[in-house]
Formats: sequence, C-alpha cells, structure tokens
Amino acid sequence: MAKAKLSIGLDIGSSSVKLVHLLEVKRGFVLDAFGVAPLPPEAIVDGALMNSTAIVEAIRELAAQHKLKSKEVAIGVSGHSVIIKKISLPRMSQEELDENIQWEAEQYIPFDVKDVNIDVQILDAGADANGQMSVLLVAAKKDMINDYTAVVNEAGLIPVIVDVDAFAVQNAFEANYEPSKSETIVLVNAGASVVNINILSRGLTTFTRDISMGGNQFTEEIQKQLNVSYDEAEKLKVGGDASKDVDGVVPQEVDRVIQGVADQLAGEIQRSLDFYAASAADAQISRVYMSGGTVKIPALFRAIEGRVGVPVELLDPFKRVEIDKRKFDPKLMSDLAPSIAVAMGLGLRRPFDRSDD
Repeated sequence: MAKAKLSIGLDIGSSSVKLVHLLEVKRGFVLDAFGVAPLPPEAIVDGALMNSTAIVEAIRELAAQHKLKSKEVAIGVSGHSVIIKKISLPRMSQEELDENIQWEAEQYIPFDVKDVNIDVQILDAGADANGQMSVLLVAAKKDMINDYTAVVNEAGLIPVIVDVDAFAVQNAFEANYEPSKSETIVLVNAGASVVNINILSRGLTTFTRDISMGGNQFTEEIQKQLNVSYDEAEKLKVGGDASKDVDGVVPQEVDRVIQGVADQLAGEIQRSLDFYAASAADAQISRVYMSGGTVKIPALFRAIEGRVGVPVELLDPFKRVEIDKRKFDPKLMSDLAPSIAVAMGLGLRRPFDRSDD
C-alpha cells in the first residue's frame, strides 16, 4: 500500500500562523510550501481565540499564496486546556486501554471527562514488579478543539489531526536528529505566550510542562517600564536596525528589561528541570534543544545556557529537509527556522494517522 500523503502543518500561534507542506520522496523530505502570516496583538489570549476573523483571514491568505492542492491540515494545541500526564495502569492491550481510559482518566483530569477529548499511548508495555505499565495520557478540552477546527474549516481547509505542540516539536526533532536512546534530551519551545517543555528519556516522553510565559512578556515589560507603545516595544525587543526608529530610549535600559525577563523565564525552565530531576531515577540531562520565535532573543538563550549547565543548541527543523534555494530564500529560512518547529512537526503527520509519541 502506498503511504498516505503528508498533512499540511498549520501552527496557529498567538503571534502568527505558520504553514509547512512537505513532500515525501525516497531520499527523505522536500519542502513544498512554507509561509508565515502575522496576527494582530491579542488575537489569541491564553490559548483562547479572541479574534477569529483575523485568524481565518491569515489562514486563507497562506492557503491562497501557496495555491495548495491539498486541503487536509494538522493543527496543534497547548496551554491550560491541555493536560499531559504519565500514569501507571495495570498491564493491558492498547484496545483494552482505549475501552477503559474514560474511567481511568477521571482521577487525573481536573475537568469533567465529558468535556475533553482523551488519547492514550502505551510508553512501556512491559509490566513492572507490580504488574503496572507506563501510559501517556493526553486530554484536551473539546470547546477549545472546536474553536480551532472551526477557524480552519471557515478558511476552507479540512482539519484531520489535532496534535499537541510539545509532541509536534518532538516529531520535528526526531525527523532531523539521531539522539542516542541512552540520553535524556530536553526540548524547549518558547513561543509568544507559552513555553512548552518536553523531556525525552530513552526516546520516550517522561515529563511535559507548559509555562504561561513567552515573547509577549518581553514586549509588555519594555512597554511598561520604558513607557513606549506596543509597536515600539516590539522593535526594541528584536533590536538591530528596527530599534533605531524608537526615540529617546537608552539601549542599556532595554537590555536591563530584557535581561530581567530572560532570567525569570530561565528560572521557570530550571524549576521544571529540577522538579523532573527530583522525581526521575535517570535524570542526567545531556542536552537542551531550543525552538520557538522567542529563542531569537540572545539574552534568553544565554540565560538558559547559564542555568541548566549542559549544552544548549537551537533546533533546526530544516536540518534534513531538502530545500530548493531558487524557490525559498535561504536567509529568510534560516531567520525563521526556530519558529517553524511546531508547523514542521505537524507537517510530518499523515491524515488520520495515530501519533507514535
């Protein structure tokens, strides 16, 4: 049987919508389409869609721009409305687990089970001494999923997969790197409003956390402390030539504000890693891979590197993807690469497949 074509990866983030379409060939993956459409401030707040019209327009614009023949898309969710837990259950088959999970899940989910979509994945089928196996439980609120799928439908596309952002980044990582199965790797995806942390031990997810902070914090603190507009604060955050347009602001003051937020965010990430280390037997982390648009702030990258004490590097979602340099601008691709990890991971999913995460 021929493999199903890959879905279009559509990352609906709080600052922009990113689209990736890949073609699978014998030698690997080829980039077919790629685009980013910005969203107005507060179009999405805490994962909730506040300005659906703007989001639909951004998706339509990307779909039209790339003349996509396929309409089947994979989207990702994260934040408060998503619960990811590693739990222990009596050993059973995947079929038995699927039948029983509604009952088992109730004690682990802070929402009414009727209000969530639940999925489970057996991590370790071999039972321990007590006859228990490790299972990854994922629950997402139905009303949030409905909101996200509605904007995709309204834009004329067909949502066929809803994944979790942290697992999409893992897909992108595994397609481009060959980590040793004996290593413990941390994937940190820092977006505009949420930081996803996913710790992989022996190639399996062992800990995840979403931190409700991100690039927006930098903008808001610059705006508040230096008394400038939102647009001016954005320019100062990214620095370079853009920040020269903002009058009367001392660069050292901007650096001080950015450093303060970077230290706070790095501290939150460190606390998550400490929590994991305290509860895991093989907690020796060997490397951290960073993705998400916010990692382009050098102070944040340095602050995290200084805290975690292991090598930190940028995750390159295009590392093993074939890119036609006549069709795509290499400088633009390099510049946007950190923010494309979620869209890339979504673009590796096949319509209606089941994730192996």
